[in-house]
Amino acid sequence: MNKSTKAAEFFNSGYNCAQAVFAAYCEKFGIDKKEAFKIASGFGGGMGRLQEVCGAVTGAFMVLSLKYGSIKENDIISKEQLYSKIREFDKRFKERNKTINCKELLGVDLINGDKVKNAIRVKAVCPALVKDAAEILEELI
Repeated sequence: MNKSTKAAEFFNSGYNCAQAVFAAYCEKFGIDKKEAFKIASGFGGGMGRLQEVCGAVTGAFMVLSLKYGSIKENDIISKEQLYSKIREFDKRFKERNKTINCKELLGVDLINGDKVKNAIRVKAVCPALVKDAAEILEELI
């Protein structure tokens, strides 16, 4: 099963968008799936439902950090490589979806809006965003 299908399955099982993307790749980097779900749990809904950066995007940024991030202080080369990959991901995601902002992508207010309408909108929009994020990651890693 490819990563985008796996990510979509996680999302459709009830995990948030960040969890779905991050967990689809976690084992590739030696991270336990349960830990991945926990690490990414606060990034759903545009970071704790603040509707800022889409959770699928932040999940992807975490995956890129696992692949290209540094553990050494002052590692400018790794930092620039990672930031370059993040900018490329951002560009490609925006080409497909126009924005990385959760509120703009959904067009609803997750905190103050109608809960039923919001749930319907999330189920209609987010699976494709999760899939897009995972597909772009496949191209970048």
